Amino acid sequence: MPETGAATARLARLIERFGSIPLSLFMAEANGHYYATRDPLGVDGDFTTAPEISQMFGELIGLWAADLCLRAGAAPSAHWVELGPGRGTLSADALRAMASFGVTPPVHLVETSPVLRDLAAVRLPDARFHTEIATLPDDVPLIGIANEFFDALPIRQLVRTEGGWRERQVAFTGERFVPVPGLIPLDSAIRDDWRDEPVGTIIEQAPAGTAIIADLAQRIATQGGALLVIDYGYTASQPGDTLQAISRHDFADPFTAPGEQDLTAHVDFAALAAAVADECVRVHGPAEQGAFLRALGIEARATALGGAAMADQLTRLTDAEAMGSLFKAMALTAPGWPLPEGFA
Repeated sequence: MPETGAATARLARLIERFGSIPLSLFMAEANGHYYATRDPLGVDGDFTTAPEISQMFGELIGLWAADLCLRAGAAPSAHWVELGPGRGTLSADALRAMASFGVTPPVHLVETSPVLRDLAAVRLPDARFHTEIATLPDDVPLIGIANEFFDALPIRQLVRTEGGWRERQVAFTGERFVPVPGLIPLDSAIRDDWRDEPVGTIIEQAPAGTAIIADLAQRIATQGGALLVIDYGYTASQPGDTLQAISRHDFADPFTAPGEQDLTAHVDFAALAAAVADECVRVHGPAEQGAFLRALGIEARATALGGAAMADQLTRLTDAEAMGSLFKAMALTAPGWPLPEGFA
C-alpha cells in the first residue's frame, strides 16, 4: 500500500471489510483526520485563505457587521460567531474593527480541530469554542461569518451510467482508492431537467452544508442577526465534478493520500439559498467577492494603508483572475433587519 497515513489505513480497512463506501463518507473521514492533525494554512501549509492574505479582509467584514448591528439596534446584545475560524485571524481583525465603532460582542468559534482551536485561542483568549452549532446561544442575535467553511463539508456525487443514475462510491484496489458507481438506482434523486444528461455526467449535492445553513437560518429568524457566507463556487446549480484536493499550494489527486491533503468542492449558492427558503430569513446575493469588497471600501482602505504589499493584496482579493470572481458572498438577515452593505 503506497499511501501509509492513518486515515488511508483506516479507510482501506473499512472498504476491505464492508465494500465500497459513499464519496461523502470518504471525504468526511479524510478531512476529519486532515484538520484534526495539522495547521494547513499559510506558506508552510497547503493553502492560504483571504484573512491570511490581508488584514483588510477581516477588517471590512468587521465593519460590515458593526454597521449592520448598529442600524438594527442590536449592538448591545448580539454575539459574534465564526464557523471554521482556523487560526482566528479573520475574527481578530474583524473584532478590532468592530471595537473602533464601540461594538464588542461576546465571541463564539465553531471549530472541531484541536490544533486550530489552540492557535485561535492565542489570538482570541476570551472566545468560547464549540464543536457544533447546537451549543451556540439560543436567546441572543447572532452575527455569523463562514469563510471557506462550506467548501470543506462532505458532498454527495451522483453519476449517470448506462443503467441510470447511481451514487458515486469509493473502492480500494489493494493499491489505491478509486471512484466507482454504486448499485442502487437513484434516478428519483435527480431533478427532471437533468435526468437525460450524457453518461458520465456528475451531479453534486451537499446535504451537510444545506442542513447547517438551514439550522442557522432558523436561529437567525427566531433570535435575530445575520450570517455572511464567503466561499468559492457558482451562483446557479449546474452539473459537474468539482471535487478537488490541495497539497502544498497545488492541485492533487483527491483519491491519493486521504487525510493528508485538503478535500473541497465548489459551493452551490443556489442550493444554500433554496435550503433556507422556508425559514423566514432574507437572502442577499450572492455577489462576486471582488464587487462585494469594493462596495465595502477595500480600495480606499488599501490606499490608506499604502505600499506595494497592499496593492498586491488588493489584487489577490478582488481581481477577476484571482479570487474576485470565483469567490462569492451571500448574506442572510433576520426579518425586520436592515439591508446589509455590499449587496445591491
